Amino acid sequence: LRVLKYPHPSLRATNDEISDEELTGPGCEISKIAKQMFLVMYATNGVGLAAPQVGINKRLMVYNEHGDAKKWMSEVIMVNPKIVEYSEASDVEQEGCLSFPEMGGDVERSKWIKVEAQNLKGKKIKKKFRGWEARIFQHEYDHLDGKVYIDRLTEDGRKEIQPKLDELIDKFGDGGAL
Repeated sequence: LRVLKYPHPSLRATNDEISDEELTGPGCEISKIAKQMFLVMYATNGVGLAAPQVGINKRLMVYNEHGDAKKWMSEVIMVNPKIVEYSEASDVEQEGCLSFPEMGGDVERSKWIKVEAQNLKGKKIKKKFRGWEARIFQHEYDHLDGKVYIDRLTEDGRKEIQPKLDELIDKFGDGGAL
């Protein structure tokens, strides 16, 4: 697996829910994919990675708020996640993305969120995330909906990175999904 760069069409594609059969059936590929996603994430110095970023259009995300493989107890795998509640309060912080190398910008996100998802065994999970972890989750969740962080930048923030975006678009060639 490798991280796909913008404007690869996989980043804007529809992402399918993962069936119970895919989680519990013979071979259980989803577990293997999640492990590989962590390896790619750590190798690229990330804190989170969504399946579409590695060309797998499924509703799967992994993250470790520390971005450190030695802190593997903080690894989180979410299957078919949904945000069921957002805080009214929000904050703005600098974000970057592995699919947008050497770029960043201020993004507004909810301070806390309530989430429902499944684990790798198909068991339902309900959690409330705050602060940094809520931000990571919302960023990766956007990928599952075909959104990328540049969609949330201010007009000035977008103008600032546009030259780098244009370079990526030129490098990708025809067929990119803007």
